Amino acid sequence: MSTSMGELSVSPAVSVILPVLNEEAHLEESISAILFQDYRGVFEVILALGPSQDRTDEIAESLSARDQRVKLVANPSGKTAAGLNLAVAASTHPIIVRVDGHAKIPQNYLTLAVEIIEKTGAVNVGGVMAAEGVSTFEKAVARAMRSPLGVGASRFHTGGEAGEVDTVYLGAFKREAINQAGGFDERYTRAQDWELNFRLRKNGGLIYFDPRLQVTYRPRPNLRKLAKQYFQYGTWRRVVSRSHSGTINLRYLAPPVTLIGCVTSVIGGALIHPILYIPVFVYGVFVGLSAALISRSMREFFSLLAIIPTMHFAWGAGFITSTKTLR
Repeated sequence: MSTSMGELSVSPAVSVILPVLNEEAHLEESISAILFQDYRGVFEVILALGPSQDRTDEIAESLSARDQRVKLVANPSGKTAAGLNLAVAASTHPIIVRVDGHAKIPQNYLTLAVEIIEKTGAVNVGGVMAAEGVSTFEKAVARAMRSPLGVGASRFHTGGEAGEVDTVYLGAFKREAINQAGGFDERYTRAQDWELNFRLRKNGGLIYFDPRLQVTYRPRPNLRKLAKQYFQYGTWRRVVSRSHSGTINLRYLAPPVTLIGCVTSVIGGALIHPILYIPVFVYGVFVGLSAALISRSMREFFSLLAIIPTMHFAWGAGFITSTKTLR
């Protein structure tokens, strides 16, 4: 008993925060994974509940009634950044760990995250967005999300060596660093993590990636929702690039350039000369080869033929059509 109490006394207390909206399908699994952590210190779980249209609130209330560590706060706007700020404000501990309602953390996640913070001095640490599907479509999306052929070479998607990075998935933060940076910018519907990490780095903080921090992520269940997700990614990444000059790179420009090139190729081939179909043909070959390399079954292969261009073109369309009024 004395050893256990000693470990409790030296482990910093942790607040796990989740912005939650329409997460009926995954919320109980997500919270159960948090509550059964092997962490030796004290931790609490703060759910910022948006105006869900399903049984999310009912499930959250049941979880809170069963375990006093689960606390609920209202997030009337339903916006992610607002929910994160409300959860931070309602929390009490020096380490803030962000988790999503459709994500599942491994049993040693809190222990490992705190250990990395203490070892590196980082103000935010994170790991791999380990997409994992249930249906054939979700499994195909997961394979695309974990491949450079689908999402580029970002370490939090595809893995890689531990070290300093621009941003990480979710994150375990030092509370004082979040407060000094002014919290999450509530004007951002998406990319609020990237934008906060930019300000943390500007303040001299270290953002650290460690591939041992694996978080199971549940992909969107159909093509329409996937397209909406990636359209928003592209839209808000453009907003970040306008707000913080010098933050754009070739990886972010690839989807809009590919979209413009393919549309121009189709129009030019139809109106001017068939030879102008070559760029869109080349992209089609790339998609086919990528699907063949990524897939593990024929059903996944055919799903990926639609999934890969949807991810690329939706992201590109969002980036191109993002208006200055958003910022």
